[in-house]
Amino acid sequence: MPDVNLATTAVRTRRLRVDAARNQQRIVDAARELFADRGLEITLDEVADHAGVGVGTVYRRFANKRELVAAVFAVHIEEFTRAAEDALGADDPWEGLVRLFEYACRHMATNRGFSEVMLELRDDPIRLGCGQDRVGPAVAAVMERARVAGVVQPEIEATDLFALIYMVDSLAEFARPVDPDIWRRYMAITLNGIRADTSSRQALPVNALTLAEVEQAKAAKPGPFPARRR
Repeated sequence: MPDVNLATTAVRTRRLRVDAARNQQRIVDAARELFADRGLEITLDEVADHAGVGVGTVYRRFANKRELVAAVFAVHIEEFTRAAEDALGADDPWEGLVRLFEYACRHMATNRGFSEVMLELRDDPIRLGCGQDRVGPAVAAVMERARVAGVVQPEIEATDLFALIYMVDSLAEFARPVDPDIWRRYMAITLNGIRADTSSRQALPVNALTLAEVEQAKAAKPGPFPARRR
């Protein structure tokens, strides 16, 4: 029987596992940055280059881009859920709602890949398999708490919040070429629209677009009927 150093073998095995886990994290981090900046059109070769690993390493960890998108999306869902749970723990129900709405609007407006998955893939398994069922109940709890406290209009539902986030994101997408922070203005206008009369109004932190800027934003969109980030 050959002389096998079990201790040395175990150390090497652990090192390989650590290296594999480290590479996988580098790949996910790189994909997350590229998806946020450029959307879902990036290639696995580009992810490998950004992560500083060989493309073979990427394919060993992820069979295709859909698997990588799912891994990145799962991280976003986890963070979104934690943000909702943090908002639910705020002392002031209105402040908690504002905090969650601002987090969601910023995330959608500044992360092209996340927005594309949320808005365009709808019931795709990428979304359904990443713990999305945790987000809905957490957001509903934040909204219900605000409604019980009387700080939002009683007819506002949790699903309205998702629709309003998408609305702000659409405006952000339209105006991004001329003012990437315009989402903050429409976020405040939206919050002022759902608040109860006893709640404090949100200040509008960004100026409205001028007519010239509206025309500039329109001109930046391809074709007569601009599509979303295709």
